[in-house]
Formats: sequence, structure tokens, C-alpha cells
Amino acid sequence: MDDFSFKIEEEIAVISTGKGGWNLELNKVSWGDRPAKYDLRPWSPDHQKMGKGLTFTEEELKALKEKLSALAI
Repeated sequence: MDDFSFKIEEEIAVISTGKGGWNLELNKVSWGDRPAKYDLRPWSPDHQKMGKGLTFTEEELKALKEKLSALAI
């Protein structure tokens, strides 16, 4: 398996905390030296391990925000 690099450029929010102290977090992450994207996924407390997640461009996150705002929650 190829190595990959990442850099958390901005920690935005912890959404929830799960087992073992892992947090579901929204961050801005640069993957493989590419421009940073908004990233939602679980992270270990030391940010060395991560779970599966979703990445969004700024435009995609704005569209998601609009759709979520329209929900009657």
C-alpha cells in the first residue's frame, strides 16, 4: 500500500466523541500536498489514525449547509 501524506490545516469542530477518545471532527485537511478541503471523519486523539470520512470543497459544503438549514430538525 502506498504511503500518503496529510496535514490538518485547521481544526474547525469536534462533532462527537466515541469509544477510546476518538472524535468525529470537521477539519480542513490537505491530502498529498493538494489544496485543503473540508473533511468530516473520526480521528484518534493524537490525529495519527483516522476512520473513513467525507471530503468537501467549499462549494459542496455550502450546498450541504443550505440543504441542512432547510430541514425541520
